[in-house]
Amino acid sequence: MPAEKTKVPDETAVRVALWRALHVQADAPPHVVEDEIGLRLVSPGEDWRRRPDMAGDGMRGFRAGVVARARFVEDLVAERCAAGVTQYVILGAGLDTFVQRRPEYGSRLRVFEIDQPATQEWKRRRLAELGHGSPKWLRWVPVDFESGDVWWDRLVENGFDPDRPAVLACAGVTMYLSEEAVRDTLRQAARAAAGSTLAMTFVLPTAFDEPEDPDAHAAAGKPMPGPRVHFRSYFTPDAILGLAREAGFREAQYVSTEEITARYFADRTDGFRPAAGEPFILACT
Repeated sequence: MPAEKTKVPDETAVRVALWRALHVQADAPPHVVEDEIGLRLVSPGEDWRRRPDMAGDGMRGFRAGVVARARFVEDLVAERCAAGVTQYVILGAGLDTFVQRRPEYGSRLRVFEIDQPATQEWKRRRLAELGHGSPKWLRWVPVDFESGDVWWDRLVENGFDPDRPAVLACAGVTMYLSEEAVRDTLRQAARAAAGSTLAMTFVLPTAFDEPEDPDAHAAAGKPMPGPRVHFRSYFTPDAILGLAREAGFREAQYVSTEEITARYFADRTDGFRPAAGEPFILACT
């Protein structure tokens, strides 16, 4: 049954799901992440690859960034789970499909997806229609951010143990929040038990600047910036690291786009690599 067009999640969640699927279908292997479940959830119709944000090469760098951040977070979850961490919190989960793609974690990990109630209701219905259901190791945490709902409280009410360490991921979210909302997110995340880790992406103020020498930039195989977009917040590395420390994190480090590129794209010869501008911070309690 196709998804109802009037009740799909917000366009950013849809775009991310489709980019992840397009990576599998259009980019050469090895694939950074293999995920076509989001595509099936959205069920966008046969012409989805002709959408302006899917067709051509203009968005390749942003597509690469989306799959890179997903892989980075999942590698972090694997590392921390191997060290004994048993809780994984996804802030602004959207159409994330970690639970559906990685059932081997079901006996070792409890996953908490935090998102808007309407988005979660739609996603749960579509997962059921596709036969995935809702396993016991997944907890849904609906939060109405616009009403000032405190997501930490909702998290604990849904079975999260505040006395045990966790991995928290907030990827592709901060640019849609005000600076104060980002501060509040960091403050709440810093309440996690000692030994917890937050992986959070943010957008640099220079993310969409044109290079001084476009020809040299292209000759070096570097991705071009995309069209200027209007996000609500941008941060320098020093600024976001300062906010994390002010929030109460014991330590925080910057993970640049260049580091992500070296980790997952170094051996590629097709020019597929993330556009600069959406790096990570890793903050630990």
